[in-house]
Amino acid sequence: MSQDLIVGIAGANGDGVSRRTVLKLVAVVALGAAVGVGASAGITHWGRTAPPPYRFFSEAEAKLLIAICEQIIPRDDTSGATDAGVIYYIDRQISGPLARHQQSYRLGLASFRKTCLQVYKTPFEELAFEQQTDALRLIEEGNAPNDLWGDPSQKAFFDLVLDHTRQGFYGSPRHGGNRDYASYRMLGLAYPNLIGQNRYANGRPI
Repeated sequence: MSQDLIVGIAGANGDGVSRRTVLKLVAVVALGAAVGVGASAGITHWGRTAPPPYRFFSEAEAKLLIAICEQIIPRDDTSGATDAGVIYYIDRQISGPLARHQQSYRLGLASFRKTCLQVYKTPFEELAFEQQTDALRLIEEGNAPNDLWGDPSQKAFFDLVLDHTRQGFYGSPRHGGNRDYASYRMLGLAYPNLIGQNRYANGRPI
C-alpha cells in the first residue's frame, strides 16, 4: 500500500481514531522503506500482541496469589501488597534465583483453590475479607482437608507465601517489589543506601 493511498484513506475518513491508526501505518511503511524492509513486515510487527504480564504465573494463578498477598499485607490508610507490586517480586524471583519454589507455588495454589471450593463453595478471590482471613488461618494451622494437600503441605505453602510477601513488600525495589518505596514511606524511613555503592544523592537513588 503506497503512502499516497494511505493518506487518501485517512483524509476521507471522518473518524479521528481511525485516521490516527492509518497515519501510524504510514510511519511503519516509511520506516520499512528507509531501512530496506517491506511494508508488510512492518505491519506484521505492528500487530504483534503484547508479552504476558507474568514470567511464571498464569493469569488465574496470579489473581489468586494477589488476593492471598493482600490478606497478608492489606491496604488500609497505607499501601498494601498489591500497591507495592509484591506479585511482580514473587514472579520475578521464582523465575530466577528462587526457581526451586516453582513447583511449590504451582501445586500449592492449586491445592488452596480446591480447599476454598470444598470448604466455602466459593473461589478465594470472591470470599468476603473475613472469610479469606479464615481460609488462610485454616491452612496456616494445618486444618484444611488433608486429602487436598501433598507436597507442599498446607502450612509449608502458607509460610512460603508469607515469607515472599514480606520480602516483596519490605525489600529493595530493585528486586521487583516495594513499588514507589511503599514500605519505606509507610514506616517513615529514609531511603536506605546500599553499602559500597555510590548510587545515591540526598538520600534518593540516582
